[in-house]
Amino acid sequence: MTQDFGMSAARNDVLSEVLTLIRLRGELVYTAILGAPWGLGFQAGPAHFHFVETGQVWITPAGEAPILAREGDLILLPQGKGHVMTDALGSPIESIETVAADHFDRDGLVLRHGGDAEGAKLVGGFFSFEGSPLPAIMSSLPSLIHIPKGENGAPPWLAAISRFLVAEAQEPNPGSSLMISRLIDLLVIRTLRSWAASEANRMGWLGGLGEERIGRTLSAMHGDPFHRWTVQSLAEIAGMSRSIFAERFTAAVGEPPLRYLSRWRLTIAADLLRSGGLKVTEAAYRSGYTSDAAFSRAFKAHFGYAPSEVRRQSPA
Repeated sequence: MTQDFGMSAARNDVLSEVLTLIRLRGELVYTAILGAPWGLGFQAGPAHFHFVETGQVWITPAGEAPILAREGDLILLPQGKGHVMTDALGSPIESIETVAADHFDRDGLVLRHGGDAEGAKLVGGFFSFEGSPLPAIMSSLPSLIHIPKGENGAPPWLAAISRFLVAEAQEPNPGSSLMISRLIDLLVIRTLRSWAASEANRMGWLGGLGEERIGRTLSAMHGDPFHRWTVQSLAEIAGMSRSIFAERFTAAVGEPPLRYLSRWRLTIAADLLRSGGLKVTEAAYRSGYTSDAAFSRAFKAHFGYAPSEVRRQSPA
C-alpha cells in the first residue's frame, strides 16, 4: 500500500531542516561610512553580509567577476571565500584588518574609512556555520547572493531586520548578543528563501524546492530520512513514473535521488555523532549500511575524516 505523504510531507520545511543542522552563529554587526575613494579586502573565513543603505558598492568575490550593489541592495557571501569591496573598479584596496585597527569605533560599532568625496553607507556583519560540514549542504549556494531592491526600495523585511540589527548593536542591553545572533539567523534564512524563489538556474536541494512534485519527495525524505525509500516509492509521491522521476529529480537537484538521500543521511549521522546521540554502529545501521566498515568508508569519502573523529572536527 502506498503511504500518503501528500499534505503531511508538504508541511515539512526542507529549508528549516537543512538550516537546523547548519546552525548559524552571528559574530558582529557594524555600520560602515565610506568616503570615496575607498577599497576594502576581506580574507577567507566567516560568511559576510552587506546591506547598502546609501550609495553604491562594487563587490568582487575571490576569483569571480565584480557585482554592483546599489542603495537598498543586500549582498550575502555564504561561502566565506574572501572578497573585495570598492567604490569604483580600480580603487586602491586595504585589508579590513588594517583599516579596522585604526578606524573602527568599537563602542559605536562604526567603521569610517576612505576619502573626502561622497561615498556609501553600509550595514555589514559576519557569521559562521557551526553544524554539519559545509560541503555537504552549502554546495548548491553560490559564493555571492544578490538581493536587489524592488521598485519601491528595499524589501520591507530587509529594511526592518537591518534597522533592528543596528539598534541592538549600537545600544547593547542584556541579551543583545543573543538577539543579534537571532536577527542574523533571520536575515540569512529570509535571504536564502528569497534567492531560492527567484533563482531559475539553481541546483541542489534548493533547486528541488522550486518544483512542486520534486519538492514533495524532498519533504518526504527530510521528514523521514531513515525510511527505506526506493526510487519507485519516491516516484509515487511525486506522481510520476520511475524513469521520469529519476530524470527530473537529477535535473533539478544535481544528483540521483538515492545518492542525495545517502548524503543527507550521512549529514544527519554526523550531527548525531557530534552531539553524542549515537554510537558509530548505531549511526551505520540507521543510515542504511549493513556494516560499520562500509559506513565508515562512505562517511570518510564524504566528509574527509572517519566517524570516530567527528567530535574532534567540531568547532570549539
